[in-house]
Amino acid sequence: MEMLNFTDVTEFILLGLTSQKELQILFFIIFLVVYFVTLVGNIGMIMLIKASPQLNSPLYFFLSHLSFIDVLFSSNVTPKMLENLLSKTKTISYVGCLVQCFLFIALVHVEIFILAVMAFDRYMAIGNPLLYNSKMSRIVCIRLISFPYVYGSLTSLAATLWTYGLYFCGKLEINHFYCADPPLIKMACAGTFVKEYTMLILAGINFTYSLIVVILSYVFILIAILRMHSAEGRRKAFSTCGSHLTAVSIFYGTLIFMYLRRPTKESVEQGKMVAVFYTTVIPMLNTMIYSLRNKDVKEAMDKVISRACLPK
Repeated sequence: MEMLNFTDVTEFILLGLTSQKELQILFFIIFLVVYFVTLVGNIGMIMLIKASPQLNSPLYFFLSHLSFIDVLFSSNVTPKMLENLLSKTKTISYVGCLVQCFLFIALVHVEIFILAVMAFDRYMAIGNPLLYNSKMSRIVCIRLISFPYVYGSLTSLAATLWTYGLYFCGKLEINHFYCADPPLIKMACAGTFVKEYTMLILAGINFTYSLIVVILSYVFILIAILRMHSAEGRRKAFSTCGSHLTAVSIFYGTLIFMYLRRPTKESVEQGKMVAVFYTTVIPMLNTMIYSLRNKDVKEAMDKVISRACLPK
């Protein structure tokens, strides 16, 4: 059987979520609505943060970048998925596949490290409130947010080059709705050893490192809260961390389930269902979590709506 590498492949077939026509139409409607809400919610959050002086703090600076990444994260996968749900030829070009792989891996790493930076920011705000404004200056915030973008891009470039080294033979069918590493590895005939183990090692190191930053930040936050004498101060400190903890738990939980396992037929099939959640639902949920559970965001939103509704 002839063996093909990426330079010989012109396109892949994406098997998608289902082959049943009725379900494809239903999924198209559902994910179109989810994608629309994701775009409106996250772009709206970015605009709200830019327009509201009361949201001019490091926390909301980082949150605006999280919303920006969620827009890119969803846009990298959802439009192609929607196209293939209604198309008879459910294909993606090999260039498109590589680009999708690169963007997906880069954006995942950017998001996990932004979440880690946000945890550190909460520690600085609660553990060192008097020094917070001087320690978390604008230049410090820019440096902190630059690391996820640079590191995520470099990590993704290396991972995508290893994907380029995979060899394929037979049917070029990806058992997924986007170009993901596990189904590509499962489909490949050769070149999988380096790709598979570097994927596990990179995912393990990066998830663990960023999670350690989050856990240590919250350990110190908890210590600082327990030292507070005011019950109101404790309640306010817990409330400012609740939204972030919810977002971290959902995002890390789904990614660990997806990427810290060896690619098998069963894990790929299960991972496809989990991938629906973190590529389409989580980018929509993050905005809701930070808006519905955040007093400052709700107040800023009310002020913007009031200004818009007042007669000129």
